[in-house]
Amino acid sequence: MNWCRYRFRSVWDLRAAPGAVYAALERVEEYPRWWREVREVREVTPVDDRTGTARLRSLVPYDLFVTARERRRDPVALVLEVELRGDLEGWARWTLLAHRGGTRAVYEQEVEVRKPLMRRLAVPGRAVFRANHALMMRSGRRGLRHHLGKGNPRGARR
Repeated sequence: MNWCRYRFRSVWDLRAAPGAVYAALERVEEYPRWWREVREVREVTPVDDRTGTARLRSLVPYDLFVTARERRRDPVALVLEVELRGDLEGWARWTLLAHRGGTRAVYEQEVEVRKPLMRRLAVPGRAVFRANHALMMRSGRRGLRHHLGKGNPRGARR
């Protein structure tokens, strides 16, 4: 087993319509406004509108820097997918489905940690890293619900 490889899956049920959720998720540059663990997002190369960098930090006190390159942006199928490089290498994908009058957002990620400290702590820190990711995702779900609820007369479930 490669202790530096992770596979994550999170499911967020949201009261907003799939199109509204897709619109919010495709505006990655706005993530720091509603997802506190996404500290910073910026373009890597101004001529390349498919690539950006992000600085991420959750409860564990370390920053992760990643470069994300768009692999798929499909507003019809409601899928957003990126290739990740940097402290994490692999991919991440959002798949949205209409669900109970709102949206089910499925986030999947397969990555290998490249940050040296995290690689050294791969075995003893694995449970902590997984819990840290779960907290980050829970915070993102709450933040997106609130963000979408501002323009949604039905409000956001908490």
